[in-house]
Amino acid sequence: MDARFFAAWMTETAHAVAAARDELTRLDAAIGDADHGTNLDRGFTAVTESPPAAATPREVLTAAGTTLIRKVGGASGPLYGTALRRMGAALPDTPEVSLADLAEALTAGVDGVRRLGGAAEGDKTMVDALAPAARALTEAVRAGASPEAALDAAMSAAEAGAKATVPLRARKGRASYLGERSVGHMDPGAASTSLLLAALRAACGPGSPGAGSGPAGPA
Repeated sequence: MDARFFAAWMTETAHAVAAARDELTRLDAAIGDADHGTNLDRGFTAVTESPPAAATPREVLTAAGTTLIRKVGGASGPLYGTALRRMGAALPDTPEVSLADLAEALTAGVDGVRRLGGAAEGDKTMVDALAPAARALTEAVRAGASPEAALDAAMSAAEAGAKATVPLRARKGRASYLGERSVGHMDPGAASTSLLLAALRAACGPGSPGAGSGPAGPA
């Protein structure tokens, strides 16, 4: 995977967030500030409107994360921005990276979000979707799965993690103030995280830029 692939991932994410903006805002209205969809839409639009002259995957993700932190208010900007910046920092500073590199970077992104927000799985946050996705991708890489199959596994794990937040009681963030009233609603951060992973899978589709024979690139 090269810089074009990661730029395509950000573009796919921007499109997915724009399409789901109202739904994300509806989810956030139930247990938050009702601004998750509009905030993320603004942030990822800014990422794609002013793409950096990046030569490496590390530079693409670092720049995207920095833009989100600067452009998005509330918790979404810092959390998503930190995830992408930590992913970028974890990637080798080379023109192309492997699928194994991506798995390690996604794990680093999870760690960054956990440290910043203090959330663990089961707290009804984006971690409930992001952490299972990172594990699924790592396990698929270790099993020798194809890039498409590995990213399918990560996407499915994120979707399942997001759905699993519905019966949970929130223990972090504004939703935690609602107590039992937070039960029965999907966490908007977990929902948007599942979009991020679906966009990553879409960027790996046939003919995707910078993917070569798939996003694995050189081993």
